[in-house]
Amino acid sequence: MDQSMNTLSRRTICLAPVALTGTVLAAAPKKKMTLAMHQNTSAGAGYRKSLEGWSRAGIKDVEITNNLLDEFLKTDDLPAARRVLTDLGLTAVQGAAGVTGLWEPNPNRAAAIENLKKRCEMFAALGLKNVYTTTVATRKVTEDDYKACPDNMHEAGEIAKQFDVSLRIEFVRTSTFISTLPTLVKMTRAAAHPNLMPMLDCYHFWSGLNKLEDLDALKPGEIGHVHFQDVPDMPRELLDLTTRVIPGDGVSPLTRILQKVAEKGYAGPLSVELFLPKFTQSDPFEVAQEIRQKGEAVMRRAGVL
Repeated sequence: MDQSMNTLSRRTICLAPVALTGTVLAAAPKKKMTLAMHQNTSAGAGYRKSLEGWSRAGIKDVEITNNLLDEFLKTDDLPAARRVLTDLGLTAVQGAAGVTGLWEPNPNRAAAIENLKKRCEMFAALGLKNVYTTTVATRKVTEDDYKACPDNMHEAGEIAKQFDVSLRIEFVRTSTFISTLPTLVKMTRAAAHPNLMPMLDCYHFWSGLNKLEDLDALKPGEIGHVHFQDVPDMPRELLDLTTRVIPGDGVSPLTRILQKVAEKGYAGPLSVELFLPKFTQSDPFEVAQEIRQKGEAVMRRAGVL
């Protein structure tokens, strides 16, 4: 046999597994996002009943709130709270710590740090790996306050690390300190802590001082969690915490937002957090059914479900 043909055959045989592997990897489907429910959405039902109703509606991923968990713990314990989740086949993807005053210099920050430790310990005992806090602030701040923020965030990241949890930070549109995605990302990058990540709330994003192009500036894998709501068709001056609506019922470009977030490598839960009494005081099963129908339709249009 010709020597060049023999060499070519050997090379072809050796490279074939590599080519096949490349083909398999290229054909492998990208991990999709999942629809989740935030306990604020069914706050009136309490810890157990909200989870039971959602489970009946086919929800698998849930976000636990500190206030409903605290209420449950008045008559029961953390192992019982964890059993509710496991018995219903639910995965708690994140816990809302409810701690404010962590990021900007303020006289109550020492107490906020202690409260964060308590919440991280509590959620870790419940089996959670992710906890979040917000940037809610009302006092007038100065440029110097932002200089102190990265160190404050790094300190909070160290606390999360002690309990082996990831701490996510949600910007709030009405905050006087951090109310936009670009500012939050700038601060978390400066903090540079592996247990600290920014998160995106679709309502705060689209109803606040953000631009769709701000998502282009994100680094791959930089977003730790996403809250999934819509902005109603009404004057933005009238928007507040309670006016958010089910995805698909408003005017946000949610399809484009989800596609951009997916381009940046996010493939985690989309957690629906609503505050209107027509949601929070209604049957959790019925609310979750409506949210699944509308939310999953938006996700399918975006190609992320």
